Amino acid sequence: MRNRSVGPFGKNVPMTAYLLAPLAGEALAQPRAVVVPLDTAGRPTGRGTEASVAELPAVVAGIEAADPAARWVWEDTRLSYPALLAAGVEVRRCHDLGLAAQLLAGALGYLPTPGLPPRRLPELPAEPTQTEQDALFSALAPAPASPQELAAEYAAQLAALASAGPGGRRLHLLASLDAAGSLIAEEMRRDGVPWDRTEHERLLEERLGHRVPHGTRPAKLADLVEVLQDLLDAPRLNPDSQPELLRALRGAGLDARSTRRWDLEELAHPAIEPLLRYKKLQRLLTANGWAWLDAWIRDNRFHPEYVVAGVVTGRWASQGGGAMQIPHDVRSAVRADPGHVLVVADASQLEPRVLAALSADHALAEAARGKDLYQSIADKAFNGDRDMAKVAMLGAMYGGTTGPSAAMAPRLAAAYPRATAFLEEAARTGERGGTVHTWLGRTSPKPAPFGGRGAASGPDGPTGPGAGDEAPDAAGPGSGGGLTGAPGAAHEGAPRGGGDPAAAARAWGRFTRNFVVQGTAAEWAECWMADLRARLRSGAPGSRQVFFLHDEIMIHAKESEAVDVEIALRGAAEGAARLLFGDIPVDFPISVGVAKDYASAK
Repeated sequence: MRNRSVGPFGKNVPMTAYLLAPLAGEALAQPRAVVVPLDTAGRPTGRGTEASVAELPAVVAGIEAADPAARWVWEDTRLSYPALLAAGVEVRRCHDLGLAAQLLAGALGYLPTPGLPPRRLPELPAEPTQTEQDALFSALAPAPASPQELAAEYAAQLAALASAGPGGRRLHLLASLDAAGSLIAEEMRRDGVPWDRTEHERLLEERLGHRVPHGTRPAKLADLVEVLQDLLDAPRLNPDSQPELLRALRGAGLDARSTRRWDLEELAHPAIEPLLRYKKLQRLLTANGWAWLDAWIRDNRFHPEYVVAGVVTGRWASQGGGAMQIPHDVRSAVRADPGHVLVVADASQLEPRVLAALSADHALAEAARGKDLYQSIADKAFNGDRDMAKVAMLGAMYGGTTGPSAAMAPRLAAAYPRATAFLEEAARTGERGGTVHTWLGRTSPKPAPFGGRGAASGPDGPTGPGAGDEAPDAAGPGSGGGLTGAPGAAHEGAPRGGGDPAAAARAWGRFTRNFVVQGTAAEWAECWMADLRARLRSGAPGSRQVFFLHDEIMIHAKESEAVDVEIALRGAAEGAARLLFGDIPVDFPISVGVAKDYASAK
């Protein structure tokens, strides 16, 4: 039953694996589940313990109390864990078969055991029609995998990791980190981000005017439309229609290439300023207006659906609600409960520090030690101009081939040759149609044949940092691939081949250049959260992580535990660096803010 494996904090500890699977069959009057202990090879060691929906949380809690090394093996954390959380039962660790199969498919060409249902995105929230405890079983309907199939899949995954050679240990750690992330994601969804609806409504009224029926413009937006119609001499203009807006701008004698903000800002006309104001307010209305409040805020909590490794680099995404960005306009509505504070931490200049570790560039590592990394680069290579140094470094990581970043590339390469050579090699590999790997072994997808049809870029690719992190929202509920990661899911966040083979190859090179850095930064963040989760439970049990965005964590903390939470955040950041990279001379500092609301904490 004992399975010695890499735990969330990098230690080899004996783990006891327990399969948790639903039972299906017409003979069952009530939904039931079975808990089966597994041996070191993933094989069942007995018939296990059957339990009804109501009995299952007590069975799991009993095993957790009796066996601190328990690791739960299940098909999908999003389907199995919510019912336990609803009953007040948390588990220490798990193995998510779907996430692991997705990881191994990319890294090893692994194919899951036949008979398993496809991995699904969760449905968008709606008014509940069933109890949370029913969710484990109904969410898996109509044809959940049998316990025998799930056990066989776990055994096959262990065998694949064991046969993966030296990289198998890192992949095992990454599978453990993804699984820990899946637990954290469900716990954050249950707890929710504390949200003051009254404050949010005040902000909306202040910026937009009184609430109006859905489909009607609030007063301040309606007033701006009249201004634009007058200034552009277009009395029927609907500024929400891109074709109409472009025609009106060009009809006013403007060489408008698009309606994007950065293109509009280059134009000189009295209508541009009110148009930019309109677009900003319209974005607020559509992304976080009254309809968003009605759909997503329940009991003064925002309960987003996180998708662990939802982007091909390993970054998280969200399913609806826009969880991967809380706009500045509404951050003051994110407000702690009485007796609590928000402790917000973010990693400083994470990706270039990861690059220093990946490339073993000692000069870049020294630039990061206890300093503002961009200022250190500026002092060495750009005559103290920090903005120039930042543009140069971001251009190097994201493949800036034109403009200021390209012009500054030679100076950056002269100052930090190992780091820039590392990025160039990743880019050349992508241009040749090859694959690259993160530090722990997540593998970039292979490109479609260059010259195929499609867009030239996508999220996490050449478009630059942060683009497209809400990709699953666009795909819609129920989309995505199976356990192997079907083509649509496996390539989410990767550039598509364009009509010009050379341009498509360069686009893929820009993607692979950043994949290694952004993907490894995502691994560091999962290490940070996994370590933090354990530290909070032992040192600040009244405080909970409620939000995560790439390199930022929010804790809803008891006021009396705020200092302990900050200590835990900093200790977990140091632990994440040691777990990934060992004893290396690269600092990974974090900044921490404590306040009653998110706007003040940032």
